[in-house]
Amino acid sequence: MARPAQVAIVGAGMAGASAARRLADAGFAVSVFDKGRQVGGRMASRRDRETGLRFDHGAQVLRAHGPAFRHRLDAWRARGIVAPWDAPGTHAAVPDMTAPVRDLLAGLEVHVGRTVTGLTRNAAGWRLALAEASEARVFDALVLTPPAPQAERLIDSMAPGLGAPGFAGLRKAAYAPCWSLMLAVPQELPFAGDVLRPGEGPIAAVFRESAKPGRSGAAPHVTLHASPEWSAAHLEETPEAVEAALLAALGALLGMAIAPTHRRAHRWRYALVTATCGAPYLYDAAARLGYAGDACLGPRVEAAYDSGAALAERLAADLA
Repeated sequence: MARPAQVAIVGAGMAGASAARRLADAGFAVSVFDKGRQVGGRMASRRDRETGLRFDHGAQVLRAHGPAFRHRLDAWRARGIVAPWDAPGTHAAVPDMTAPVRDLLAGLEVHVGRTVTGLTRNAAGWRLALAEASEARVFDALVLTPPAPQAERLIDSMAPGLGAPGFAGLRKAAYAPCWSLMLAVPQELPFAGDVLRPGEGPIAAVFRESAKPGRSGAAPHVTLHASPEWSAAHLEETPEAVEAALLAALGALLGMAIAPTHRRAHRWRYALVTATCGAPYLYDAAARLGYAGDACLGPRVEAAYDSGAALAERLAADLA
């Protein structure tokens, strides 16, 4: 009996998880590598060790515009992995935003804390160079799902100048950054509803984490996202300076002094897709190399899911 084709996937966010699940279900051997401490990518969550509070400091909600992701959301909702929150048609994940990605990757070979630094390919297949540990295996196919500039650097490590013409589209993708600020506060902040969207100024939105489904009984805590413009202007500042500036902006917005019991800033350099690659995925059939992500279809979790699934279908057809 022939061994199943071996596929390496770089990135354990929604695009990588979607591609991994489709390929695994089609009978291929999938190995996922991610530099983070946990899966999820920008569907990120952080637990403060002192307070035990969870903060979704990346993507906040899931929405479905098309049938494929709507079907997946319905299945997750039936199993308690997501629940309606904030507005009609929007969902938060339970107990945190990594849950849908963890569900897609359940039972698969996943390596976190593994940074892929280079790629090589010969007649036998693909090899990965890792910063943390050696990886001796040869893979029949390779899927890249990091933000486009990071994927471009990996491809350049193999073919400087993007010698593979099918990946020139990576250069079309553009992103806006986002500074995220996680705050635990003595009491719930005085704004109506679960999400505050000022519409102008340094703050794009404030999300009431303690009101999300599955967080009942949690002490008051919020996640603040700075606006793309403010984040770009302060991109290289220290987290401490950003914390102080955004805390002052929030106090001015609410007309009160805020004394958090916990605060931590996180910078997302590639937060929001502002220009796409112009295709659902990028693929070189001869090399069996593909790229998927929200950079292909737009700034939504659904776009990452659809892109990963579409690339997986194409790759599965070739491998079969």
